[in-house]
Amino acid sequence: MKFIHASDIHLDSPLRGLERYDGAPVEEIRGATRRACENLIRVAIDERVDFLLLAGDIYDGDWRDYNTGLFFARQLARLKEAGIPVFMVAGNHDAESRISRVLQMPANVRLFGSAAAETARLEDLGVAIHGQSFQTPSVTEDLSLGYPPAIPGFFNIGLLHTSLDGRPGHAPYAPCRLDGLLTRGYDYWALGHVHRYEVVAEDPWVVYAGNLQGRHVREPGAKGCVLVSVEDGRLRDLSHRSLDVLRWQQAEVDLGDAETLTAVLERIEGALEAALSGADGRLLALRLRLGGRTLMHARLHAEQAWLVAECRARALELGAGVLWLEQVRIETRAPATPGVQGAAEDALGGLLAAIDTLELDADRLSALSGEVADLAAKLPADLMAEESGARPTDLSQLPSALEDVKALLVERLLEGPSGTAGRG
Repeated sequence: MKFIHASDIHLDSPLRGLERYDGAPVEEIRGATRRACENLIRVAIDERVDFLLLAGDIYDGDWRDYNTGLFFARQLARLKEAGIPVFMVAGNHDAESRISRVLQMPANVRLFGSAAAETARLEDLGVAIHGQSFQTPSVTEDLSLGYPPAIPGFFNIGLLHTSLDGRPGHAPYAPCRLDGLLTRGYDYWALGHVHRYEVVAEDPWVVYAGNLQGRHVREPGAKGCVLVSVEDGRLRDLSHRSLDVLRWQQAEVDLGDAETLTAVLERIEGALEAALSGADGRLLALRLRLGGRTLMHARLHAEQAWLVAECRARALELGAGVLWLEQVRIETRAPATPGVQGAAEDALGGLLAAIDTLELDADRLSALSGEVADLAAKLPADLMAEESGARPTDLSQLPSALEDVKALLVERLLEGPSGTAGRG
């Protein structure tokens, strides 16, 4: 017996953070979530699975375009023609959706109710599937506590949309304890809500399938579904199948000893080639992060527009139509200077030394957090968007920001009237 466990399709969710520029493969990524969904249906049919499990968040909130729901219904109808039933629960985004409350799904689809946990028994396969949908977008109680006991003699599956005991970047909806799932007596927990594939436990199996298609740079790597094989009432094989059509990645380029623009561009081109080779033939959306202490630091910042254009040109040359440069972030730092390292006794030397020894202890971080929160509230919404990575209220980012500020202060203080380092 075989089945597929998938979740978090987020149909027609926009792919965010991609900058438009001449030559960027705009058309190739439109409809990426739909194409990933089509890949899911194709794999289910090709593998001749006995059923498909969908652990929530098929839709992406309160979309008013019914074409989204019609597309999904057509895909499920393909499974009906192949004799493959579908069992699904509604997640937090589905509970927001008007589409999910109105459109009729094909007869092969069983959507578990939200009032209480329900059980579907597949007598011919010896399988019992237990599940409960979200009734509202913000479910805070532990739904797993209401799931029924395992049915003896059946392979018991729990279908659940949950944050479990918490996962970074995901709202704590329907939280539950892992030990509560492990002692329920089920053989497999098919979880949804977290957008990263994770085998949480193996005895019994507790698995997050992750989402089908990454939507921004904070959802990197291969995305897809889980194919499970069961023999004699026991799980025999579990494998992750990649279904994404656009892959997101970040590449860090160390420019530590780069002393010329030519050397910088050579490092960047090498990073582009390596990232492209690791995309498994898929369209790649790549964020470049240029780091390290380098003599080119000031020049890279001064000529940022030129550098970004040059990076895009190299990306188009290496992979026209298959490589989209999502962002270029210049995170380099100036080399350490003798003015800071030494024990100069003049006023500037003392100031430089004081800057170099600045640290943020726990008390200072706590005091600073309130001021930062006030400033963050005034920032533009697009700057604070999840995919931008900007989280000024995250205290863990402040020490790194301090290092950047220290480097900038040192550079400015060491610049003479002509713009070169000196003491004036």
